[in-house]
Amino acid sequence: MQQEQQMAMVNEMVAKLTSKCWDKCITGTPGSKFSSSESTCLSNCAHRYLEMTILIMKRFQSMQ
Repeated sequence: MQQEQQMAMVNEMVAKLTSKCWDKCITGTPGSKFSSSESTCLSNCAHRYLEMTILIMKRFQSMQ
């Protein structure tokens, strides 16, 4: 049961990351490849999102 909950959390996090970073970084109609600026933006956005998620999780753990 706990493994299913963790998997659901990971899926939700990936969906949020994808949605937020896509909306922020992809400004036009996507072609067959991302532009270099879109690629850099997506990479930076995902990195910051994951760092913040880890920070928040650590804070919640320290409060328990």
